[in-house]
Amino acid sequence: MSELDPTVMSALRAVTDDPTTYAQGWKARRGGMAIASFPMNFPAELVHAAGALPVIIQDDPTPITEGRSLLAEFYCGYTRSVADQAARGSLDIFDAFVAADHCVQLLGAVDVIRWARPDKPVHFAQFTSAMDDAWTKPRVEGRIEELKQEIEKVLGTEITTSALAASIALFNENRGLLRGLYDFRRSGRARITASDMQVLIKSSMVMDIEEHTALLERLLTQVDPAAQPRADLVRLHLSGHFCHAPRPEILDVIEESGALVVDDDLYTGFRYISTDVPQAGDPLQALSQWYLDRNRTAPCPTRVTTDVDWDTYLIDSLRRSRSDGVVVLMAKFCEPHMLYYPELRKALEAHGIPLLLLETEHEGNPVETLRTRVETFVERVRRQPAAIGS
Repeated sequence: MSELDPTVMSALRAVTDDPTTYAQGWKARRGGMAIASFPMNFPAELVHAAGALPVIIQDDPTPITEGRSLLAEFYCGYTRSVADQAARGSLDIFDAFVAADHCVQLLGAVDVIRWARPDKPVHFAQFTSAMDDAWTKPRVEGRIEELKQEIEKVLGTEITTSALAASIALFNENRGLLRGLYDFRRSGRARITASDMQVLIKSSMVMDIEEHTALLERLLTQVDPAAQPRADLVRLHLSGHFCHAPRPEILDVIEESGALVVDDDLYTGFRYISTDVPQAGDPLQALSQWYLDRNRTAPCPTRVTTDVDWDTYLIDSLRRSRSDGVVVLMAKFCEPHMLYYPELRKALEAHGIPLLLLETEHEGNPVETLRTRVETFVERVRRQPAAIGS
């Protein structure tokens, strides 16, 4: 089983641990601007094509201080962290903020940024959540055109068709390399821990895309396609966490308990890289098609496509990865996930798929309690793994 280059992983981990310092360094080196966006569906290619650095704002693991008085405690940890970072000035390195999703809690965090930093441009492009109505695609195309115009206004430049097409190709290449690493992990031929995979994805949300791609290419050259997987570990799929990354210590506990994470549908995971932008035709229309296609390749309970559902997608994913069970990571107070979870649980139980729900918080995750629960679950799966066939 191949291991990942520790030098490359160390460089990527430094970026994920301190995204704002990376953005500050990039601006100093390139003399450009950096634009921050939020999960889950912002087309970063627009910012890149304008010559700026697109960065998805990450959850800050430090305890929330200033933000406690700005958003209620029943907001999720990610949005309270964003509010706290804005109030403390940690996000001042960014020249503008853009959003394309309309989670009520996320809008609260965006409003805090408007209040705390009124001098910073903030643009909200609400992408529709009904994915296959007749008016959906034209409306999404209109929102993307508005985004383009706002970015051009902030940066004082024009996003040309050729520049956008080139950016789309670069991001597609990067997503393809990351999916290649997922394929190696599913097969067991590369030992990529859940926390390492998270580093690979999170760093792609922050770094200059060409710089990140070069590092991925170095990693892939060292993976041995003939390596044999270990057969003594329980194969698990991680599911959930639509906006921010689970704490690395939670991911480590899962694999320290005798499991091997072989797949996921986390936002800071396969969900983020699941879908390429079409490279034929008008690039702005291609971005709107990318948005619609994402809910088919990795369905989300915040979106509605009439012939697609998340539980069917998940069961099909388990078959492909030969997973023995599922660990659902649910961010506390994530309403879309909480509302959909009963349907998900019902579908998994109907197929005899072992399931463990772990609710996560921004602070106070009891790691040793989680360890006991995960070890018990892994032992149960070892005795009776999922039998859903291939």
